Amino acid sequence: MALNPSRSAVSATCKALRRFSSPTQSVAQRLGQPVRQLSTSASRSSEGLEAASEQQERPRWSYTPERMKGPGFSINIVKDPSRTVWHNNDDPAKLDAMYTRLLGSKGDRMLPDEIKWLAITHKSFDQGRRGFNTRLAYFGRLIVSLETTRHIMVTPASAREAPTQDSFGREPFQHSALANVDKLSTRQPLDVVSKEKLARLAIDAGLPEVVRWKPRMPENLEASGLTVVLNTSLFAIIGAISLQHGAEVAQQVVREKILRRVEA
Repeated sequence: MALNPSRSAVSATCKALRRFSSPTQSVAQRLGQPVRQLSTSASRSSEGLEAASEQQERPRWSYTPERMKGPGFSINIVKDPSRTVWHNNDDPAKLDAMYTRLLGSKGDRMLPDEIKWLAITHKSFDQGRRGFNTRLAYFGRLIVSLETTRHIMVTPASAREAPTQDSFGREPFQHSALANVDKLSTRQPLDVVSKEKLARLAIDAGLPEVVRWKPRMPENLEASGLTVVLNTSLFAIIGAISLQHGAEVAQQVVREKILRRVEA
């Protein structure tokens, strides 16, 4: 009777070893066959391959991805069908000419082709399906604001009226390090690079002819937000230059191509 527990333990161990050491039953067989077999061979049809090759030949900015297209109709009720007609520029040469006028000689070579189109694409264009410049504009707006603040700080202050004579003969403390303290209390970055000034700069560079957007009222572009769209595109260009070439190049572009023109 004392040997019964030992015999039962030995028999259980042997059964377990035979179960897990069976050469004919693998782990994959115990778990079951997978539902889907992975293969390195291409499973596309000939039509799918032709469509993919056509998309690879076309640049990304020139077409809407097939999977982002809708069912072919819109559920929105258009009150005035004439407002749905709006043509955007699709000529790369015209876009390069705008970058050259804005950034100077060889300005059209500062950014890759895809980024050049993305920087001037508003989110209203093609329902945002080809990408838009909102995040680039946010980054560029911070760069312009910082550089404009520096510009205000280093600009000599205008002549002030002489302080009145103190009755006790005291003189206020003067130091060169304190000369710029009060500049930002009288002049803000928005006073230098206001929306109207940046919009005029964009118009001079020909940005309205190439910016991609869909105005709400084509007969009234100002009421549709043209000023904001132009500002957004300018900021996006600065943000793209900073990401492509670094902060130093972007700051130099802001000083020479934006601040110098709006202050003239």
